[in-house]
Amino acid sequence: MPAPSRVPLLCLASASPRRRELLGQLSVPYVLAVPNIDEAALAGESAADYVVRMARAKARIVHPNGVGLPVLAADTTVVIDERICGKPANAEEGIALLLQLSGRSHEVLTAVALAAAGEVNHRLSRSEVRFRHLSLAEAIAYWNTGEPHDKAGGYAVQGHGAVFVEHLAGSYSGVMGLPLFETAELLAAAGVAYWLEGSGSGAVR
Repeated sequence: MPAPSRVPLLCLASASPRRRELLGQLSVPYVLAVPNIDEAALAGESAADYVVRMARAKARIVHPNGVGLPVLAADTTVVIDERICGKPANAEEGIALLLQLSGRSHEVLTAVALAAAGEVNHRLSRSEVRFRHLSLAEAIAYWNTGEPHDKAGGYAVQGHGAVFVEHLAGSYSGVMGLPLFETAELLAAAGVAYWLEGSGSGAVR
């Protein structure tokens, strides 16, 4: 019986293990490339404009070196009180952010972009997440797990942070970092097949 094909169909422009895991659900063989980009928001830039700009820029930067493949990129941010909440810089910032999210709803925006055939197309996923009330001791204990250190908004919905989520409306995969509905739309429009029988999935070494 012939071995499954492992010919890559896509280049994923991300260092995120969550995005790799989610892309694996679409069974698209891919190669990895990590974009080097300034992630600072522009003055007066809205959160939606920011994540779209970041996702599109990541795809564009990697595309010339993407071994001739379509390049998929994404960017996620948490928004509360119209403020973009990125990755916490330290324990003090991370714990303060968790307490700010406590007992409230916030928005999670994830933009996904695909560079292919000389153009970059994108989709934007919006989700609402509500946290139950957190104590200071819980926030400190969660920070000490190490999980929030590299996460937008300072928590991971798929990890220990799930115990804080009282309600989620929108895209669970989008809150994780790669909205699969929107991703599949972009791939289909570019002619990149997913769920190919026998194609294998995951990163091609």
